[in-house]
Amino acid sequence: MKIAILGCSQLVTLAGPARPRTGAELRDLAIIADGAMLIEGDRILRAGSPSEIEPLLDADSTVIDAGGRVVLPGFVDAHTHPVFAGNRAGEFEQRVAGTSYAEIAAAGGGIRSTVRQTRAASEDDLLAAVQRYVRWFLASGTTTIEAKSGYGLSVEDECKLLRAIARIQPLRCVATFLGAHEVPDEYRGRKHDYMRVVTEQMLPRVAAEKLAEYCDVFCEPGVFSVEESRAILTVARSLGFGLRMHADQLSNSGAAALAAELGAATADHLEHTDARGIAALRAAGVQPVLLPGSVYALGSTRYPAARAMIEAGLAVVLATDFNPGSSPTPSMPMILSLACTQMKMTPAEALAAATFNAACSLGRQREIGSLETGKLADFVIHDCEDYREIPYFFGIQAAREVYISGQPVLGRW
Repeated sequence: MKIAILGCSQLVTLAGPARPRTGAELRDLAIIADGAMLIEGDRILRAGSPSEIEPLLDADSTVIDAGGRVVLPGFVDAHTHPVFAGNRAGEFEQRVAGTSYAEIAAAGGGIRSTVRQTRAASEDDLLAAVQRYVRWFLASGTTTIEAKSGYGLSVEDECKLLRAIARIQPLRCVATFLGAHEVPDEYRGRKHDYMRVVTEQMLPRVAAEKLAEYCDVFCEPGVFSVEESRAILTVARSLGFGLRMHADQLSNSGAAALAAELGAATADHLEHTDARGIAALRAAGVQPVLLPGSVYALGSTRYPAARAMIEAGLAVVLATDFNPGSSPTPSMPMILSLACTQMKMTPAEALAAATFNAACSLGRQREIGSLETGKLADFVIHDCEDYREIPYFFGIQAAREVYISGQPVLGRW
């Protein structure tokens, strides 16, 4: 059966080359004014004008009237930590009162606090908790997430998180193993022993059970150094994992250069990356994943140098960093607003970074991230007439109807 989407004020297709967009390409959204789209099964047959689409309909076709609203590809959130137990609202209150994130972590809070709660939860408990967040992602217009483990920090608990990720519906999920997120309580003072657990037990088990596509590491002094991160990621690469990195979030440690050296798919955060790090990323073709929500939530003012990265030719990505501690938001519209106001990205650049470029960072650019013939019909009808309203009206969720593989998953019918 065919489905036609008619009555779009703007059909924002992002049609173009099947590679990450850079420079001026980020501002070319390939918008079809008063556009229309035809879907058959789970795929897009055609995007064009109503006069091109309407003659292709038959008596069995279904017509969805967008009502003069914007239609976009579903957001692709390329950095999230969605599976965890409990929350850290108490730590949020502490930070508001002046205690730093580092001080909270040193006192046993932070990631290790969530690890303790998550270890005590069953896989079914975690899946029940994450389904709440799935609804939040969908209501924000997100249809695909990269989902990290990292709150188990033992062989069985990391596998438990990754199995829960595999069961998430209806969001598309790309799983990333993040056993090197922190050193758990039982290995405090014995980091290298824990690293051996990661490289000799966790990584081989995750690879054998095909539980994750990527491996990430929190590369930061006091967590895993550049040398320690190199050792972990080198083993991961030898086992067939793609590489991602938490890089230069709290200091300019040289993590961006390591991401370039290892040919990582992405280097994420980059709040402290300098011109040398940017040049290294550019030379190696590493995509920067910028996470302004964590800067905002931690009360910092040091945002990544998005303009310098774009001017250097980097294929910038935006993501939420949804997690219980430093960025408890699944809202990509809020991230777009922060990108525009705090990092001076244009609305078009921000939108491209949160859709097509994000899909590229996950190796999914031929399936999702744009509205083109042959691609999966993941799209959202937003309650606005112009795509620029999405970052402009901040703090609201404009997604009115959400479709994954051509099927409605959120909305009013």
